[in-house]
Amino acid sequence: MGRSGTTTVAGAVAAVVTAAVRRGLGARPPGGEERWTRTNHRGEPISLLEGPSVAAGLVAGALLGAGDARTRTATALAAAGGGAFGLVDDLAEDTSTRRKGLKGHLGALARGELTTGGLKVLGIGATSLAAAALGTPRRGPVPAHLVDVAVNGALVAGTANLLNLLDLRPGRALKSAVAVSAPFLGTSAAPTTGAVLGAAAAAARDDLGERDMLGDCGANALGAVLGTQVALASPRPVRWLALAGVVGLTFASERVSFSRVIDGNDVLRRVDAWGRRPA
Repeated sequence: MGRSGTTTVAGAVAAVVTAAVRRGLGARPPGGEERWTRTNHRGEPISLLEGPSVAAGLVAGALLGAGDARTRTATALAAAGGGAFGLVDDLAEDTSTRRKGLKGHLGALARGELTTGGLKVLGIGATSLAAAALGTPRRGPVPAHLVDVAVNGALVAGTANLLNLLDLRPGRALKSAVAVSAPFLGTSAAPTTGAVLGAAAAAARDDLGERDMLGDCGANALGAVLGTQVALASPRPVRWLALAGVVGLTFASERVSFSRVIDGNDVLRRVDAWGRRPA
């Protein structure tokens, strides 16, 4: 099967699994529907069940489509790690002592306090590094390879966190993921793009309709997959540049509201609002 065929299969599998898991979880939400219900930016109830559904779709699509066996396994591991540790933060977060942003969680860790957000940082960091170690081919001497693995692991973890920062309005994270992943259709990572597009397509209606949201589980899983695409299919200079961009945007998010920036730009505001209910 050629690349286009594999990409199509990965997309179809991701879409079918995402839809099937969402339907199954909706019929019998583990722990009851209330456990999965949150309040969105309008003050209306919204479900977190989209998150594990998208994560499952991404893992399935990655395993069936993303290039060689090492790349498939690495991508699936990154998605599963992002989804699992994101889900812990979604369901077990102590809102009475909530720490906001990466700075807040790292600050708590420095004081010896392990929050669910801190556990997520450590867990996604570990699984991202493991995925990078598994999927990064060795080129050159050992020290250079270890640097490549470290950069790739940081890129996977950082992108997982960055996409989660965008999950503040309906469809925003899904649109961002599609925009970042689509250029890889012309590369060896095209099957992974198929998985991203398939999972996003299956989740889009309820996400834009403000019935579901990705939450940390779905956004971290989706971001981790995007990170593996850049890390495992790009030359070294591109990876360094991408990591610098991810780090810069992450630090910027501590001081600048992404929503305010988007609302202040006519083009970004129109794209961001496309498909969702008027404010």
